Parts: sequence; C-alpha cells; structure tokens
Amino acid sequence: MVNIAEVTAAPSPDLLTPDNCAVLFVDHQPQMFFGTGSSDRTAIINSTVGMAKAAKAFDVPVVLSTVAAESFSGPIMPQLAEVFPEQKIIDRTTMNAWEDLSFVEAVKATGRKKLVIAGLWTEVCVVLPVLSAIAQGYEVYVVADASGGVTPQAHEHAIQRMVQSGATPVTWVQVLLELQRDWARAETYGAVMDVVKEHAGAYGLGVVYAQAVIGSHAAG
Repeated sequence: MVNIAEVTAAPSPDLLTPDNCAVLFVDHQPQMFFGTGSSDRTAIINSTVGMAKAAKAFDVPVVLSTVAAESFSGPIMPQLAEVFPEQKIIDRTTMNAWEDLSFVEAVKATGRKKLVIAGLWTEVCVVLPVLSAIAQGYEVYVVADASGGVTPQAHEHAIQRMVQSGATPVTWVQVLLELQRDWARAETYGAVMDVVKEHAGAYGLGVVYAQAVIGSHAAG
C-alpha cells in the first residue's frame, strides 16, 4: 500500500550510483572472443569499451581480470586496457574469478556492495563469479551486451540462470544513464555525451544532430 504522505521526490536505493557500485571486466581476451558466437563480436567490443568509459566518467572503481593470459587466452583487449592505463590486471588460472584470492581481494577493496559485471563467456566466466558473489551477499548486475557466450542459447540460458539466482540483467547504456540520471549534472554531462556519441550508435548520432541544430546545450 502506498502512503501518500510519505511519497517524496527521491530515487530508489536500488538504483546504481557512482558511490555504490564497482564494475568488473572478466576475460575480454582474444581467445575468448574467437569462441564467442552469441552475437556480433564487434558489437560486444563496442559495448565493453562503452561500459568502461562510463565507469571512468563517473570515477567508479573497476577490476580488470584475465584467465591464462600468457599460456592460452592472450592479453586483455587493448581498447579496454587503454581506458585504464594504470589499472593492474589480475590474471588467474581459475575459470571462476571468485575462486581467485587476488580477484576477490580487489573487489573487497572497492568497498562497494553492488557489482556490475561483464565478461566472456557468459556461461562460464560470468555466471560462476556472479553466482558466487550473490551467495556472499552482493547485489549483481550483468551487462548482457558487453558479455558473450559460445552460442546464443548458451548466453541466454546463462542470463536466465543468473536472473533466477537474483542477478539483474542490464545494458551498458542503461548503466551509463542510470549513473547520470539528471541532465543538470554538469560535472559529468560532457563526458557522458562524449561516450554516447562515440559508442551509442544511432543514439549518439541523434546527440550529434541535436547539438548541431539546437546547440551544444541540447540534453541527451
């Protein structure tokens, strides 16, 4: 029941904010991309970089991790590394990142209880740490378009399994705009528009058009 007297113009505590979440990128590596067949790999790369730049625009803490980088999977994709040139990349032997002490300690060091996760493959290197983090009390959001599985079915079934366990599926643009939430927030407006124009496809072109025709003050 709604108590009208208690209704206020305030955001839900369930929303992601720059102060309550961390973003985890798991195994965006060449060998993992070679086996990805759930959707267009170029689109996954674009979404991953868009998500990374969104995190950077709002100074959200990130954790970068790879699996068997030197022996099998190759380095983290350079476009992602370039967004965080000073960030330490945690390499693992475990398919489940949550079974790697360095990874878990890096997540704990962020101090955040909401985790936004993207990775390859959805059905292994995403679902395993997601279920493990949920089991330990974290709220987890899976960036579906910055993740990919071996087949469309593998990706979708993994998303379903995570949702059934309490995870929330999101897209990278959804996270970007949820972090901004108010176009009057001038301190991040310019950075958000830059990310949108570079990575948000037709939406980005719409912003280019609006700013050219209406003016640079045109909101998203």
